[in-house]
Amino acid sequence: MSKPISLQQGIKMTSFYRIQKEQIIAQAFQGKKILATCETFSRKSIEDLLAKSGCEKLRIYYGMDDGFKVHAILVAVNDADQDILPPADSVISLEADPYLWNDSRRCPDDCPPSSSLNS
Repeated sequence: MSKPISLQQGIKMTSFYRIQKEQIIAQAFQGKKILATCETFSRKSIEDLLAKSGCEKLRIYYGMDDGFKVHAILVAVNDADQDILPPADSVISLEADPYLWNDSRRCPDDCPPSSSLNS
């Protein structure tokens, strides 16, 4: 289950990831910003998911766009560890009743100010 970590552990892990992220993908994809350094989600996105009936957790999935860039996708999760998703046959307004969020600021290219976790 999730647990808090120290700033030092966070720095160690994010630094190691930044150093290794280009090495763990096929050479044809290196240098193409396939793997994000970080993604920043709005408070509204998170609050909308937490407000879903039965939400006990948030899950992060990783998806890929047509340009092969990996993105985080957030979804609410209930106490039975099931994704809270709209009915498959429903027509919902994404703005009025969002179930999945991918509205993040993705770095690269839209990077946050420098911090111990990203520099």
